[in-house]
Amino acid sequence: MTMNPLDPSSYPQRSALLSTGRTYHFVDTGSPSPSAPTFLCVHGFPDSWYGYRYQIPHWAKVARVIVPDMLGYGGTDKPADASEYSSKKLVADLTALLDLLEVPQAIVIGHDWGALISSRFALWAPDRLKALILLSVPYPPPRNAYIPLEQIVKIEPVFSYQAYFADPSSTKEIEADHAKFFDAMYSRWKPSAHPMLGNNMRDIVLGKIEGKPAKEPFVSDTEIAYTRAQMVDMNGPLNYYRTTKYRYDEEAAAELYKRGTLPEDLPVLFMYGSADLTATPNRHAGMRKHIPKLTEVTLEGIGHWVMLQARDEVTTKVQGWLEEQGLLATAPAKL
Repeated sequence: MTMNPLDPSSYPQRSALLSTGRTYHFVDTGSPSPSAPTFLCVHGFPDSWYGYRYQIPHWAKVARVIVPDMLGYGGTDKPADASEYSSKKLVADLTALLDLLEVPQAIVIGHDWGALISSRFALWAPDRLKALILLSVPYPPPRNAYIPLEQIVKIEPVFSYQAYFADPSSTKEIEADHAKFFDAMYSRWKPSAHPMLGNNMRDIVLGKIEGKPAKEPFVSDTEIAYTRAQMVDMNGPLNYYRTTKYRYDEEAAAELYKRGTLPEDLPVLFMYGSADLTATPNRHAGMRKHIPKLTEVTLEGIGHWVMLQARDEVTTKVQGWLEEQGLLATAPAKL
């Protein structure tokens, strides 16, 4: 069956119990050839495997593409406790998935929260990684001191929305008007009402900001409806924002901050939209200090949803970059 981005059922999907004791739902295209690499694609918030729907059919021509619903999403297990969503445990799940599928190494691609988890994949499981591709969210080196989320928000006010998501009250408030929240995620807001700023996210959810902005043209109502259906229970997806201390404690115990610089021979691609409020230049200015083999690509005029808004560019630039690194045997597919 030909994979059709508007028909999720056309993608090869299954579920399996991992050695970590958790059941994951995932897309697995199979390998197009014995020598083809494996792409492990990790989605962010609020999303699912479906976030890569436009890339999967093209990448599947040159690689085996594996895209799980991450913990708390879609058909994957949804533990209630936020501690279960730490990056160390999520990386353990991802490596267990690779074990299940008999994949020794993968090219790991992450967007949004998936980029952070993929960054930690490079530290917790470096022997399983052939290359790292980060979309929208830059590599954050481990810290040697704990900084509470509240303090981070004071330093970077653009992350005020994260404080709301970290508040347990956000779960029921968002679930009370699910459609309004997802409409907000895919809408064109005027700057003063943008969900990323101040208390706007909570105010939008609670109906305190009047007016309905125009929907982004790169996503249809049908696509939004499917995405919403993967997150009827919002506790799991929001738990990612409630793991700051758990993640720090795990990383401090392993002294990850002492090896926060990635290997000199690890190819890393960082691709982001110039109109993404969460990918400001000051956030990724210091990446090169920690990533010796870094390539940066700016998508001019593109926002946070790069796989949708710049679907063709992301697809071809990733393939082209991997070819340059000698990790793909074929030229980028023409779209």
